[in-house]
Amino acid sequence: MRVIPSSGEQIPAIGMGSWLTFSISLDDDEALDERVAILRRFLAHGGGMLDSSPMYGVAQEVIGTVLKRIDDHKGLFSATKVWTTGNRQGFLQMEDSRLLWGLNGFDLMQVHNLLDWQTHLPTLYNLKQEGDIRYVGVTTSHGRRHDELIHIMKTQPLDFVQFTYNMLDREAEQTLLPLAKDRGIAVIINRPFRRGGLFNRFERHRLPEWAGEIDCQNWAQFFLKFIISHPAVTCAIPATSQLAHLRQNMAAGYGVLPDEAMRQKMLDYVES
Repeated sequence: MRVIPSSGEQIPAIGMGSWLTFSISLDDDEALDERVAILRRFLAHGGGMLDSSPMYGVAQEVIGTVLKRIDDHKGLFSATKVWTTGNRQGFLQMEDSRLLWGLNGFDLMQVHNLLDWQTHLPTLYNLKQEGDIRYVGVTTSHGRRHDELIHIMKTQPLDFVQFTYNMLDREAEQTLLPLAKDRGIAVIINRPFRRGGLFNRFERHRLPEWAGEIDCQNWAQFFLKFIISHPAVTCAIPATSQLAHLRQNMAAGYGVLPDEAMRQKMLDYVES
């Protein structure tokens, strides 16, 4: 569990993204059944944050359909984004997202890739004050627009920020992660597996024997434990469409986490 600095609330350190994995045909009964099983298992294993966006095709509609088929989704931390320009269009898009999910309101609303953030953030602050959303955030990905993100983090009362960080993409260690910790902003990490690139590079290699010291039995745990062991990280959101992979991801939230010396040892191993 990790603490959201602005409130003191705790959420699980392993969440789940929905880019590509939930953008499926609503007429594909088998695929829908698989998503029901995945989300049900995610919540049963202590998962919380489910992150989506209007950009992700029909992912939000699929999520809403799946949630209707899950009797108890207690523990769900609903997170989505506004991804348009203009105040009116932003409000309409967020309302559409709420209807698609089938919720009364969202836990977290984020400005996707900083699009028209100057317009949307005041709206989100008002929605938070009115109780329609609980937290406000902004997002980037692929290591883009860090200078603008830093400016926003320094000048806006954000609850959350989302950006890319993994064992090969570590630019965030220079400024973003320390700044988030100093400013009391919760951090969501996207692309924790570099969209599968880490597995493509390392899965042909055996885990080091000493990985057992931090309760890692597979590469997914290894990669995720490195991320969530950073003191500024609140939650990582790997995406998957396979139950076996979900189990591996969720297992990273249990057991021993690497300390700073072990984190360096992990880096040395992947860079060797």
